[in-house]
Amino acid sequence: MTEMNNEVETKKVTSENGQGRKPSFKDKKFDRKDRPTRREDSEFEKKVVSVRRVTKVVKGGRTLRFSALVVVGDGKGRVGLAIGKAKEVSGAIEKATTMAKKSMVRIPIVDGTIPHENIGKFSSTRILMLPAPAGTGVIAGGSARSVLELAGIKNIVTKRHGSSNKINCVKATMQGLLSLRTKEEIAARRGKSVQEI
Repeated sequence: MTEMNNEVETKKVTSENGQGRKPSFKDKKFDRKDRPTRREDSEFEKKVVSVRRVTKVVKGGRTLRFSALVVVGDGKGRVGLAIGKAKEVSGAIEKATTMAKKSMVRIPIVDGTIPHENIGKFSSTRILMLPAPAGTGVIAGGSARSVLELAGIKNIVTKRHGSSNKINCVKATMQGLLSLRTKEEIAARRGKSVQEI
């Protein structure tokens, strides 16, 4: 009996000291700053422009999925958009956000507005964009507004012509912003100074 008690005691001691086995993750003591935490990039903001139900006809019937259009930007001239599809709304939004961050582009902004007048085109949608003085604000429709605000444009006037489809409006706005050029870029392309233009 005494021998068995000694064996039990030795097992307890070895387990308390942590000897005789490999150290596990629980044994490690972390400071609050060292703890592994999941958090999204705080520099980017996202807006869900639209969520739609889409069906795919297959041999066994129809499969229901969700399609989400998400715009991501940092408010300092970088913006991106993407469409994600999944069986759940949260999965579609998460997928679209990840793709939008990968497809971000830089937009030229001069004094809080666009450098010059421009027309964005996509499919049957046309969006006229006009630079505006300080204090005007973002005068745009809901879908185009999300792209302009997340890009960091403070003052602009827009007018949509043609289709009012949200996806078309967002892509037309993005195409218009991508075709903007500053004076310096045009001068460098022509091999002249800004004063000569």
